[in-house]
Amino acid sequence: MIIAVGAFALVLLLVAVLIVVIYNGLVRKRNAVENAWAQVDVQLKRRHDLVPNLVEVVRGYAGHERQTLTAVTAARAQALGAHGLAEQASAENALTGALKTLFAVTESYPDLKASQNFAELQEELATTENRIAYSRQYYNDAVLTYSNAIQTVPANIVAGMGGFTAREYFQAPGEERGPVQVRF
Repeated sequence: MIIAVGAFALVLLLVAVLIVVIYNGLVRKRNAVENAWAQVDVQLKRRHDLVPNLVEVVRGYAGHERQTLTAVTAARAQALGAHGLAEQASAENALTGALKTLFAVTESYPDLKASQNFAELQEELATTENRIAYSRQYYNDAVLTYSNAIQTVPANIVAGMGGFTAREYFQAPGEERGPVQVRF
């Protein structure tokens, strides 16, 4: 009888330890996702801070390109006001498109392209875009690890009891996922 009670207590203790270990692992993975998103957010803020400076430099050389400058400014405002991951991704992709248009317009202005300020801002923005791409990838990798953890047995049981919910990936909207169209 004592052996049976002792064995039962040992099994309960092992189950409790297993639940604690799984729970703590899920917390670490959830925190890694939140940290990864914070890193994306830092890079997006850096990008948002660079855009007004870039617009001002371009305005000085190509002031009559008002429609392009307005589109960039509006896209930045939309990105700053975005809430939720899907809306944020869509707004950031719109800003990327507006910036591409801005850089295409600047090709018509050799003085602007030769400007030291413009060159430095363009380089800073390119570096920031690379950091954003890396941060997005890191975030999506963290979401994958977390999603795998909360969906596999036995962690899914602990995840359900602990309130761990799935997170969204940071993806481009559907129309931007297809192959790039090159036209001459």
